[in-house]
Parts: sequence; C-alpha cells; structure tokens
Amino acid sequence: MPNISDRGTQMPSSPIRRLVPFAEEAKNKGVKVYHLNIGQPDIKTPKVAIEAMHRLDLNVVEYSHSAGIESYRKKLVKYYHNIGIHIDISQLMVTTGGSEAISLAFLSCLDMGDEVIVPEPFYANYYGFASSTGVRVIPLTSDLDSDFALPAFSEIEKLITPRTKAIFICNPNNPTGYLYTREELEQLKELVIKHNLYLLSDEVYREFCYDQAEHVSVMELEGLEEHAVMIDSVSKRYSECGLRIGMLVTRNHRIIETALKFAQARLSPPSLGQIAAEASLETPNSYFREVNAEYNARRNFLVERLNRIPGVRTPMPKGAFYTVAKLPVNDTDKFCQWILSDFDHEGETVMMAPASGFYITPGKGKQEVRIAYVLNIPDLARAIDILEKALEVYPDRR
Repeated sequence: MPNISDRGTQMPSSPIRRLVPFAEEAKNKGVKVYHLNIGQPDIKTPKVAIEAMHRLDLNVVEYSHSAGIESYRKKLVKYYHNIGIHIDISQLMVTTGGSEAISLAFLSCLDMGDEVIVPEPFYANYYGFASSTGVRVIPLTSDLDSDFALPAFSEIEKLITPRTKAIFICNPNNPTGYLYTREELEQLKELVIKHNLYLLSDEVYREFCYDQAEHVSVMELEGLEEHAVMIDSVSKRYSECGLRIGMLVTRNHRIIETALKFAQARLSPPSLGQIAAEASLETPNSYFREVNAEYNARRNFLVERLNRIPGVRTPMPKGAFYTVAKLPVNDTDKFCQWILSDFDHEGETVMMAPASGFYITPGKGKQEVRIAYVLNIPDLARAIDILEKALEVYPDRR
C-alpha cells in the first residue's frame, strides 16, 4: 500500500471538530446538544445580502478576476477608508475565506522552515495553515491567570532567531477574547522593524469590541507599510461563514503580487459569495449596534454564570465572542468527550472545545475549554446549567 505523505501525516486534525462524531451519536440517541464549540453565530445575515442573492439573474456563473470582482474591491477600499485604513485597490485582494488569506500570507512571506511567532492559545487552524505551507509556529505562551495578556516584550525578543520571519496576532483574539491595546501594538511595531519582520494580524472580529474599548488595526500604525499584513473576512462581521469570502490587505506590493500568483492557481474566489459580500457593504450601522449589544449581553451573562460555578474561572473578554474557562477537571479533552457520550441532563447536553487544541506547548490547556457565546441567553443559561450539573457528577475532578 502506498504511503500517505509526511505533510499529510503531520497535518493536525481540528480540535474544534474532532468531537463531532460524539455529538452526532448523542443526537441519534435523542439527546439535544447545545453547541458552544464553534464560532458559528446564530445572528441573522443582513437582509441586503440575502436579497442580493434572491435578485440574481445570471445565465452563467463566471470566474471573477483572481484578486476578486473589481466593483467589490473598490467598495472594500471605501469601507476601509471609513474605518481609518487608507488603501487603494492595488493593496487588497479577495480570498476564499480568511483561511486562504492566512495561507497566502504564509506562502508569500515565509519559506519552508521559517518561523512565525504566535501568542498562544491561538485559533487552532493557524497550526494547520502553517503545517501545510511548511512554516514552523513558535508559541508565545500567555495564561488565564493574567487574562491572556502578552508577556513582557523582552520575552518575545528571546524567541527571535535567524529563521524568524513574522509575528502573527489575532485581534480581538480567538479563542481568548483578548484585545490588544495601542501601546502593545506600538511595541510590536518597534520589534518587527528592529528585526525586519512581518506583522500579520487577523482582524476578522474587529466589530466585536466591548466596554467602549478601541480596536486598533496594524494598518493604522505608521512605519509598517512594508511589514503589516491584515487578514479579514465577512464570516463573523455579517454572519456569513458559508460565503467563504476573505481579504488579504497590505501596502507591500510585493506581497500582493506574490499572493496573486498563488491565487491565480486556484483561478478565483467564489463569485456568488462575492456578490453577496459586496451587497453586505450596504448593511446599516444599526445592524452592528444591535449585534454588538446582543453579544455584550451574552458575554456579561456567560462570564458571571461561569464564575459562579465552584472551581470554574474565566476572565472578562474584551472582544470577539469567545472565552476560555478553567474547569475543575484533570483533562478537558476527556471531559468534553464524556459530557457528550456518557452524560445528559433531562435529555440535553453541551458541546465545547477542549483548549488543549489551541496550544502547541505540551500540557497546556488541559484544564481549559473554549466556549463560544453564539447562542441566545436562554439557551446559554440552559447550557451552563447542564455544565454545572455535569461537573457535579464527573468522576475525574481536581
């Protein structure tokens, strides 16, 4: 039998989706599963996007330009101008989701064996994108006790080697909800300029900031014209995960030119997705105010309820719609499987993402879970009640 490739063998499976078979088995038994494991919002997609799809009158669904439909890119330039990011159409390209934007950034900025420093815990698929492109992730560990703040910048500098090519942040952060301050970003700017690195920033949760906190984009920082690369997406902003439309934005023309060569090999991003995403740019500001208020209420409720459970602790996220919680168990990988396969409360149970999958440092996250507050408050309340009942009877507590 032929061997599977080394690259395929080393490619990690998704820790977010690994427990899906256990959830499906629970559902087949008639158990209702509350999904707190994945960032799939229950927020309605804007009407302008849905209506644009209903109005489609096409005889042929054509390829678009490899960089995206020109009218969409022009409107994206206006969108970014309105939030203080001043670019032109040559400085962005449309991608097949934010996922492809990350892979294209890795392929364009780093060679096989080069290193990228990533604060952990981090979105688990970053490791998959790095693995598939031959890039080595160097973790910069933060922890729950400090609310996942960055370590001292002297500690970051210690990780820089001759193979380091980039620092990659997610702002606001998935899975922790941490929001980087302007001061932290200015310090990162100094560091990447000093060592001639790229600063990659995943900003897909930009609209989800709380407590009047300011979101600062790396594209706003002066002096990073050749260093900053922003990853963006419509998935969370407009609750359009299935459109698979993202953006790669940078003022470094060599990166765009290089990324476009890779993009030409896949021909074009999804045409129908771009049509809906272009229409979404007409979404009224009232939509975002309502969505932000809803997530803020969910966050406040969830954090308060979690911290009332004996032995559970979670910080207050400043952005996105996730929190990482520490549970009084020895191994959350086992607990998250057990609560699906061996437990239910009145015919219901909960699915969460074990946090170990968001770290690559061995042993980290074994007592933590990521919880996505993508359900309405009544469902969140029920889910947390079930979690509390499960913790009371779980046999492998700490």
